[in-house]
Amino acid sequence: MKFSLKYFLTLLVIILVCGTCIYAVIEVRNKEKDYHDQFYRYYHIYTPELPENLDFASEKVPLDLFYVRESLDREILASTFMHSSTILMFKRACRWFPVIEPILKRNNIPDDFKFLALAESNLANVVSPTGAEGFWQFIKPTGQKYGLEITDEVDERYNVEKSTEAACQYFHEAFQEYKNWTLVAASFNRGIDGIGKAVENQRIMNYYNLFLIEETARYVYRILAIKQVYNNPTKYGFFLRENDFYPPLSTYTVTVDSSISDLPAFAIKMKINYRILKEFNPWLRKYTLIDRSAKKYILTLPMEGSLNWNVLKQNLSNSETFFNDTIKITLAN
Repeated sequence: MKFSLKYFLTLLVIILVCGTCIYAVIEVRNKEKDYHDQFYRYYHIYTPELPENLDFASEKVPLDLFYVRESLDREILASTFMHSSTILMFKRACRWFPVIEPILKRNNIPDDFKFLALAESNLANVVSPTGAEGFWQFIKPTGQKYGLEITDEVDERYNVEKSTEAACQYFHEAFQEYKNWTLVAASFNRGIDGIGKAVENQRIMNYYNLFLIEETARYVYRILAIKQVYNNPTKYGFFLRENDFYPPLSTYTVTVDSSISDLPAFAIKMKINYRILKEFNPWLRKYTLIDRSAKKYILTLPMEGSLNWNVLKQNLSNSETFFNDTIKITLAN
């Protein structure tokens, strides 16, 4: 009797332990399944819509050609699903388009060329592997050709106003060559001579019908995709309000025509610091500005109190609608 009870209790313990283990394994499996079920239930990716009509600088894009449509599709997909880059595009454009747009207009350059700057640098002072720098990504010889000062102390590729003026000079020169704005845009990537040789060899004066190296072949489509997404953000899944953007900066300028031997000291004298001086004048490359020819340099400085985010964002609307909204959207409560 004692042996039987002991045996029974041992067996019961084994059953309970095994049952607990089996239950734990099943529970883990169920939780894992539930976790992945949530993914399958809520994570969906859809193909973004392509426009029925599109143009660059009022020049129609031949979307009836399959290879044109597929090339645009590739870049629309990139702009739609590279979320962080595209969101930064919207945010930075709010600050810098008001600077770039009037310069393009004053130089009689189509407004669509502002999207070229986005394609080049996403409006950041980046440096390419080939040494192209600034918003417009000029290499040193080209920047100097179009009037930019590029020395150890000064690099005007980082001056948005001056580099945009230089880009306008380039666009005018290229247009005199091609009489076609789409080819002008392509040449900004390949060079006037590079596009010229392709046109001459292939006997085609049309970007969409030229066979080009991949980088240039994608270039205009990338600009077109950026334009399409920027002008129709909610259509491509970007629900941004104007007050989400980086506001324009409130500044004033100071003109100097003599050397500044100590820029950090100069900044302190202007009631800022060197960090802020560089933020507003990234074209200053060292701690000194030696001016041997009495050249006039224009320094940009922040208005008093305008470094405060809450002050700057007063320039933005607090609208409940979405930026460039083309469809009626209401957020769920």
